[in-house]
Amino acid sequence: MEKDEILKKVNDIFIDILDNKDIVLTYNTTANDVEDWDSLNHIQLVVAIEKQFKIRFTSQEIQRWNNVGEMLNSIMTKIT
Repeated sequence: MEKDEILKKVNDIFIDILDNKDIVLTYNTTANDVEDWDSLNHIQLVVAIEKQFKIRFTSQEIQRWNNVGEMLNSIMTKIT
């Protein structure tokens, strides 16, 4: 699966979880860039991403993410 395909799926998850059809993620998007992406919603996003891709993240991996690109790198590492 290509990184752009993963970004599209993750973007769809964000739209669904945050209930905002206007979200457009980029590799450089951070939580500060997305309305309602707070710590509680972050947990829901991670769980939904894990379910979508049938993977599990460690808390250390999650804490290292500074932007969506780093999240996508973690996903790619686990699915390839």
